[in-house]
Amino acid sequence: MKYAIVTGVSKGLGYSVAKLLLEKEIHVIGISRSEASGLNQLAEENNVTFQQFQCDLGDVEAVEETCSKIKNQWSNGISALYLVNNAAVIDPVDQAMNTKSSELAYHVQVNTIAPMVMTNLFLKEASSKEFSFIGATVTSGAAERPISGWSAYCSTKASINMYTQTVAIEQDERRTGNKVFAFSPGIMDTGMQEKIRAASPEEFTDVETFKSYKEDKALKDTDTVGGVLVDILTNEANLENGKIYKVKDFL
Repeated sequence: MKYAIVTGVSKGLGYSVAKLLLEKEIHVIGISRSEASGLNQLAEENNVTFQQFQCDLGDVEAVEETCSKIKNQWSNGISALYLVNNAAVIDPVDQAMNTKSSELAYHVQVNTIAPMVMTNLFLKEASSKEFSFIGATVTSGAAERPISGWSAYCSTKASINMYTQTVAIEQDERRTGNKVFAFSPGIMDTGMQEKIRAASPEEFTDVETFKSYKEDKALKDTDTVGGVLVDILTNEANLENGKIYKVKDFL
């Protein structure tokens, strides 16, 4: 049986990815703080299962505990595991010197530490139980250029890119066949975009540009972007280990 774990599953890109995986008859385990409605019914229609775990990814102990619970779900056997580290936060959006230490710590925990911990734990599980593992982490174009007001976001996404490339080297050296990649989805019509547009010019100097994306209908639909991500994720033979994939190269 094939399983997929998707974080941030209750809305946006995570919800779209979960739907598409269920339609491919892959069992999905979702992680989020709020309920993902409709996915149980979709799972039944496709003769697979959907299970959801509530977890605050800003709490590393909670992440480890949730991963431990998830491992018990495939006691009947598993042939492949897909992990989609989608959940992320944009706050704090402000000049670096004005950010609170507690907000910065939470941001790094959710955007960098949680996906690293989950990838590490399930890579080890795949190695010990001898099933294949494909891990994807959602990154951003902000990982490759500095954006005023986004010091935390740019930094955490850049760290994810380097982590992905490093883990890929390790897996290639060990010839495990396991693969990891990062996926840059571009600008989408999500709740995160709403938060960005709500920032003041003092906090985020490019706020008017992001407001124009919405006004000009330049924001991509999450189902469309999710389709690209799922196609990459499930095309194991052609998947390039450690690559930073960009949606703009496909749409």
